[in-house]
Amino acid sequence: MRRRPVQPPPADRRGRFFPSLPRPLARLLVGVLVTAFWLGLWQLLAWRMAQPLLLPGPVTVLRRLRTLAATALFWQAVLTSLGRIVAGILTGLAAGSLLAVLTHFIPPLYTLFYPFITVIRSTPVASFVILLYIWIGQDTLPIFISVLLVLPVVWANLHEALSGVDAELLEMAHVFRLSPWRRLCRIYLPSLIPALAASCRSSVGLAWKAGIAAEVLVVPALSIGRYLFESKLYLETTDLFAWTIPVTLLSLLLERLMLRLMALAERRHPHPAPTNRKEGSPCDTQIT
Repeated sequence: MRRRPVQPPPADRRGRFFPSLPRPLARLLVGVLVTAFWLGLWQLLAWRMAQPLLLPGPVTVLRRLRTLAATALFWQAVLTSLGRIVAGILTGLAAGSLLAVLTHFIPPLYTLFYPFITVIRSTPVASFVILLYIWIGQDTLPIFISVLLVLPVVWANLHEALSGVDAELLEMAHVFRLSPWRRLCRIYLPSLIPALAASCRSSVGLAWKAGIAAEVLVVPALSIGRYLFESKLYLETTDLFAWTIPVTLLSLLLERLMLRLMALAERRHPHPAPTNRKEGSPCDTQIT
């Protein structure tokens, strides 16, 4: 088999606007300018409408956010929501990974669980929120909603990655009597980490937003969703925008953190190159 050339990652175009500047500084400058553009457009629309009840300006929203951030209740709500949803994301990652391994190595389990996963992926989140609210109550519901968003994505990606593991590497690992631990570290993990990173990229942000939406619907105590609901109920549009800012920032932070962890894991367990019998045994470089 001929090795496919490794495609370089897509270049970041933000540095092209200021080629004379160092790339990090150019990226920072472009980010500041883009942010200033959208904030300026927001402020112009707020001035044009002249109705803070419908669209408060960014300065008003940031001032309100600063006032909220000075209170203990704000941080308690943020940390409580963050803890619930992160617990759900981690549980979904673990459960999806375990289920992918089981359904790959025990084919009857794939037949058994495939309809269950299909139902989870096809059912609207609102239906799960209502059903789980009846069964488990409001405090733990965001955890389960996050699990249901993450688990199917992780299962599908990891199951496909396991099915695509190089059979020749597995055969050689069997011939050279590699231990199960070394097979895991040298063959399986390098193939699974990119799939897990793709799962995080596509599901972590969705799980966070679905968890917050579940909080808005069931209104648990000390949660971001509760204050979003109260802002809507009392027509406090400024508070609604102010609470939306930490929701957005935490979503971006969670996704970046998970992807950074996956990148570190991928450096530690690089993906094995395809085998090539004509170039010698790949065991010399890949599985020894």
